[in-house]
Amino acid sequence: ATSQDIIDTALVLRLKRVTGLHREKLVGLLTAIDRLEQEFGENRLMGRTRMQAALPIKVADRLANWKAPVSAHISTLEKFEGKLFVLQFGGAVGTLDKLGEKASEVTGALAGRLSLAVPARSWHTDRRSIVEYCEWLSHVTGSLGKIGADIALMAQNERAEIEISDTGGSSAMPHKQNPVLAESLVTLARFNATQISGMHQALVHEQERSGTAWSLEWMLVPLMAVATGAASRNALKLCEAISRLGEN
Repeated sequence: ATSQDIIDTALVLRLKRVTGLHREKLVGLLTAIDRLEQEFGENRLMGRTRMQAALPIKVADRLANWKAPVSAHISTLEKFEGKLFVLQFGGAVGTLDKLGEKASEVTGALAGRLSLAVPARSWHTDRRSIVEYCEWLSHVTGSLGKIGADIALMAQNERAEIEISDTGGSSAMPHKQNPVLAESLVTLARFNATQISGMHQALVHEQERSGTAWSLEWMLVPLMAVATGAASRNALKLCEAISRLGEN
């Protein structure tokens, strides 16, 4: 094994674990949205297009636009089981030449010990699965950012279409209830979106192994995973704190 075999495999093992945490939070968020629909789904809201009043809708209509992407993101996770959660074991130049005829046997045994899929070939320079996973992270935070933007707008005093408890106050104006968690969802969505360009840069791995593109991933992937975890946590807490939505 070469150093990249060890570090890539360690990365995959960590991503596999953190993905379980992402799934858990997103499933919890779906449950929280379902609760909002049961309690407030028939209430009225003004539907808005281009941030201007358009036609009346039900709360359930807006919640449907929150729920569908989250549900889709959970379903998408299945594709990573055999695509991303894969052993990296290629040796110095990806050919496992030192193992000769035993290469396949040793690879299978090692993958089994680590509960990872067996790769069709070394992916030292083929980073598509890592990038696709980061795109998934950005898709998740983007969808949660939309929820945050909607809630921040509904919380404006002139509209008062929503009541939220214990999600932010003002140091200078005690009468204010700032939508801090909602704002954080927008920020985290924009943060992850800016990292995607860096991950696309990290697709360019020269020759049989790269040191430059590879180490660029180290700076981006963990931050994107952490941002997504923070967003899913904040979105869940925010939806659980909603005590009124729409007009009876």
